[in-house]
Amino acid sequence: MYCSKCGALMADGATFCSACGQAFSTAAAIVRPMNAQVATVPRVQYGGFWLRFLAYLIDGAVIMIGVCVVAIPLVFLTGFGAFLSQIHPEEDWNENGVGFLIAVFFLFAMASLVVTWLYHALMESSEWQATVGKKALGLVVTDLDGRRVSFWRATGRHFAKIVTNIVPAFIGYIMAGFTEKKQALHDMIAGCLTLRREG
Repeated sequence: MYCSKCGALMADGATFCSACGQAFSTAAAIVRPMNAQVATVPRVQYGGFWLRFLAYLIDGAVIMIGVCVVAIPLVFLTGFGAFLSQIHPEEDWNENGVGFLIAVFFLFAMASLVVTWLYHALMESSEWQATVGKKALGLVVTDLDGRRVSFWRATGRHFAKIVTNIVPAFIGYIMAGFTEKKQALHDMIAGCLTLRREG
């Protein structure tokens, strides 16, 4: 197969030219005679910052609803709601009460971490290749060759957001608005792309 833009020889199954970055479908990238004219192949569209930000908001709402659906029954089933109703701000809390609240907060934080990790990693490595928010906006997560990512690569992408969060002024996320392939910092770390798919 040859790239439709620069003519470089491509590996079987690749959807991006390693020489010039041109995106193409493998069905359109066929061997042609040297003197034949090469047909133009539509370029793949990358998911930009604002589409991804909107997908992030949708996913946040989905996760929050899911957490509430699970957490509210647990509050009543475990008796935690009754415990909270007995706490009066004007009274001194004993050590057991404070310790219990700290433990509950810690468990909630750990549960949130696990839920968000599994939500993103499982969905982005699934046949959808997208979370609910991305799917609604026609976005998919792929590797650099446009292929479906594994669960572990999706996991790496998710936890690479820790590094993205460390960069001041949200620059790690804003990079998705001005880098060549619309990659945020965590996309670059994990070797992933967010693409727009038609249909």
